[in-house]
Amino acid sequence: MNTMETLKSNSHSHHFDSSNPIAKKNILYATIFTFMMMVVEIIGGLYYNSMALLADGWHMSSHVLALGMAYLAYVMANKYANDFRFNFGTYKIEVLGGYTSAILLLVVAFIMVYHSVERIFNPQNIAYKEAIIIAIVGLAVNLVCAWLLKDDHHHHDHHHDHMHEHHHDINLKAAYLHVLADALTSVLAIFALIGGMLWGADWLDPVMGIVGSVLVFIWAFGLIKQSGKILLDAQMDEPIVQEVIDVINTMEQKIEIDDLHIWRVGKGKYSCIISLNSKDSININDIKKQLLVHEELVHISVEIRE
Repeated sequence: MNTMETLKSNSHSHHFDSSNPIAKKNILYATIFTFMMMVVEIIGGLYYNSMALLADGWHMSSHVLALGMAYLAYVMANKYANDFRFNFGTYKIEVLGGYTSAILLLVVAFIMVYHSVERIFNPQNIAYKEAIIIAIVGLAVNLVCAWLLKDDHHHHDHHHDHMHEHHHDINLKAAYLHVLADALTSVLAIFALIGGMLWGADWLDPVMGIVGSVLVFIWAFGLIKQSGKILLDAQMDEPIVQEVIDVINTMEQKIEIDDLHIWRVGKGKYSCIISLNSKDSININDIKKQLLVHEELVHISVEIRE
């Protein structure tokens, strides 16, 4: 038996998250609906000279990308769930997808700002009635997708003596917030078009395009910050860190923590490596038993230094 075969035979599963087939199916439906509406809005915005409608279409394209990546993340995470090469499971596949999506969203935001500013200095006639109809249809699609992605399932309670918040499906929640943001952009586009049609406020159309781009930028920046923190394992300011320290400090023996590493390996789940120093006799299994009271800890390694 070669080295690779030995590793495969001796390794245990690091698949810490259960699959969410309902979310996977609903995200696929939402991706298809959003893509169809995106095409209609972009073509309609170009044809009827509506920057707000065009901006909403481009904004929707960012959501198509995000929804598609969310669906692909489920597919890839399930496919490689039991692949021993992934040291701590496949959770970061969806995180990497979110990070990549956020980078592309920034590009879309800057493109939207550029075209909106250009339209302010070079206004064009807009077919308001037709553009409003398309924008309303787009809003309806957003609301349908939001309903599909509303997370009413797979909430997990902790049975600790102290309370923890429910751990939702982060992948699904991100997709849900995406379509809500898109719905808001659709509302802005409708407002701009109605204002231009009734009051002759043509400037509202490009201004709402800029507002929409700001929304995309804010969402993208927030996603970069959130996903980047997970990808870089910057988790040592999470509440679970203090909880681990409290467990060690409340042990009967006098124990010092020499080293502690905690990082996220799933939706609200963490891995822990801890190195302890004590003059008293301590049992590693006792330490693990106390730490496992915190259900967020799904993989624990304990080292005792003399």
